[in-house]
Amino acid sequence: MKGRFAPSPTGYIHLGNVWIALLSYISTRQQKGIYVVRMEDIDLQRSKRELGEALLDDLEWLGFEWDEGPRIGGPESTYWQSERQEYYANILESLALEKLIYPCFCNRARLQSIASAPHVGEVVHRYDGHCRHIDEEKVKTFSAEKDPSLRLSIDSCDIEFTDRWQGVQHIHLEGELDDYVLRRGDGMYAYNLAVVLDDIAMGITEVIRGDDLLDTTGQQIYLYKTLQQCLHSKHIKVPSYGHAPLLIDSEGHRLSKRQKSITIRELRDNQWSANRIVGELAIAGGLVKADTLNNREISISELIKIDLNLPSLSQKTIEIKI
Repeated sequence: MKGRFAPSPTGYIHLGNVWIALLSYISTRQQKGIYVVRMEDIDLQRSKRELGEALLDDLEWLGFEWDEGPRIGGPESTYWQSERQEYYANILESLALEKLIYPCFCNRARLQSIASAPHVGEVVHRYDGHCRHIDEEKVKTFSAEKDPSLRLSIDSCDIEFTDRWQGVQHIHLEGELDDYVLRRGDGMYAYNLAVVLDDIAMGITEVIRGDDLLDTTGQQIYLYKTLQQCLHSKHIKVPSYGHAPLLIDSEGHRLSKRQKSITIRELRDNQWSANRIVGELAIAGGLVKADTLNNREISISELIKIDLNLPSLSQKTIEIKI
C-alpha cells in the first residue's frame, strides 16, 4: 500500500497539519507501506517555495521519514504540483477529445447570482449548466473575448464509499448542477483535478486527511471513474479514504493558518522538543494515555510500534491545549 501527506505551502506547518500527517504516517508504517510527501503548491498566488522547504525542514525535525517526495526523489520526476502542470494539461486534452469537459464563460458576478438565487426545496445550487450546451461557433466567438474555465460534464449518479472514520457515505451528483471546474479561466488547475491525477500517478492507495475535505470526495471519486473509462486503464483505482476529526483550540476554533494557529517553529523556539509535540498530539487524539508517557513525550518511531487501533477515532473534533 501507499499513503501520503500532501500539504499546501502557504504558511508554516502548524499542529493541525502535523496531526493529519501523523495519522497518515502511522497508518502507512504499520501496514509496512510506502510513504509519499507531495507539495500541493498548485495555487501559485499563495504558495511559496521557501515555505515548502521550511515545511520539509519541520517534518524532518519532528522525525518523519518519507520514501518518495522532495529531497528523496522517486519514480515521479517531481513531487511539487507547480512543476506537474504539463501532466495535468495532457489529461485535460484526453478528456476534451472524449467531450467529457466543456468551456465555461460565466463570470464571477453571474456565478454569484446563481448561488444566491432561491430554489425549490432549498437545494444548494452550484451551477446551472449554462455553458454546457453552447455550440462550437459561440465557443469560438466567446473564446476570442475571454479565456474560459473548464468544467467536468457530470452524469447524474449516486456514489457510495465507506470512510475510515466517518462511516458509509452516500453522495448524489446531479448533471449540470454539479459540473465542477477542473481548470480556472486564469489557467490555474483546480485542487480536485490535481489531487486525483497525482494520487493516480503516484499509486496512492490510502488517503487520510481532515474531515473538512470530506465533501469533495464524491467529486473526486467521480473523476477517478471518468478517467478509468476515458484512459481505458485498469490501473486507476479509487483509494480508501479516512477523514479524521480536526484539532480545535480551547475556544473551539479549528487549527488552521487562517486562525494563526501555533506553528511548529514557534513551539521549537519556545524550547519544545519534537517528542513533546508528538506526545501532546497523541494524548489529545486518544492514541495513547498520558500516564504511559514519560514527561508526555514519545517519538514518532516509538509511536508506530504501539497498537493504536486508529479506526477507533470517532469524535467530530479533538481539543488540544498547548
